[in-house]
Amino acid sequence: MSLSIRNQFPGTVTAITPGEVMATVKVHLDGGQDVTAAITLDAVKDLGLAEGSTVRTLVKATEVSLATGSVEGLSIRNRLAGTVREVATGAAMASVRVAVDGAELTAAITKDAVTDLGLAEGSAVTALFKSTEVSLATA
Repeated sequence: MSLSIRNQFPGTVTAITPGEVMATVKVHLDGGQDVTAAITLDAVKDLGLAEGSTVRTLVKATEVSLATGSVEGLSIRNRLAGTVREVATGAAMASVRVAVDGAELTAAITKDAVTDLGLAEGSAVTALFKSTEVSLATA
C-alpha cells in the first residue's frame, strides 16, 4: 500500500500501556529515537501489537511543528532533534526537510513561521508532534 504520509519511520514496540479505551505505545525507531503513539485499544488488538512487534510510525507533515529554542514545559511527547536540510517556500506555506538521527522528516509550516524562526539549511531544530497524531502500521 502506498500512502501520502511523508513521515514514515520503521521501529520496534518497546512498551504498551493500556487504558480503558486508549493505549500509549512506545516505539524505538531504527534511527535510535523513541516515539510515543496514542492509539485505541482496538487498534492495538487489531494490529496484534506486543513488545518486540515491528511497526512503521506515520506522522503527517502538517502535524509536525518546529522549534529553534528550548522545548521544556510542553506536554508534547515526541521531540526529535535535527538539522534543516532544505526549505521549499511557496506563497503561504513551506515544506521543511529535517535530518534526524538516521532518518529524515518533513514539516509543513507557514512561510511566516520559516521567516520568524530564521530557518535555513543547517539550522538546528527540534521537530515536535503529539502522540495522538502518530499512527502505527504493521506489515
